[in-house]
Amino acid sequence: MKPVIPLTLAVSLFAVSGTTLAGSDSGLYLGASVGQAQLDFDDELPDIGDVDFDDDDTGYKIFGGYNFGLIPLVDLAVEGAYVDFGKFKGTLGPLSNADFEVDGWTGAGLAGFKLGPVGIFGKAGFISWDGDFDGGSDDGTDPLYGIGARFNLFSFQLRAEYERYDLDNFDIDYFSVGAAYTF
Repeated sequence: MKPVIPLTLAVSLFAVSGTTLAGSDSGLYLGASVGQAQLDFDDELPDIGDVDFDDDDTGYKIFGGYNFGLIPLVDLAVEGAYVDFGKFKGTLGPLSNADFEVDGWTGAGLAGFKLGPVGIFGKAGFISWDGDFDGGSDDGTDPLYGIGARFNLFSFQLRAEYERYDLDNFDIDYFSVGAAYTF
């Protein structure tokens, strides 16, 4: 009976350590996601008049990053992405049917916790965006932040995210699901 107790403890420790390290790949990762972008803006602008956009559209994101894997159970990463929010419909001064398309390049830092193959993370960074609307364009560099959850299986990762982009005079909320692969 005495040899069974150490054997049971050893098997338990191996099982726990295997669960802790599941999905702990550090290194370069690439991925993509698709989701819903929402824009809500209603204001009176000096040279344009009444502007009202309250719409959502399907957007997509292609991203890549590097997970440092320095601390057990903690993820620290840097990530860059191209994001296309789609086309929003609304009114722009005298135009009752105006379109507004927004896309941009992002750079962010991520910090998260690994709970076995499941993890949660937060991100903060910046987006350099470009918006085209009927009769003009606008661009800028503004902050972004978000939260997400992921499920790792070896080097493959599924993730769901909520991101908020605080652009000049308006905000875009982006809810997405995607996948990534760590090399």
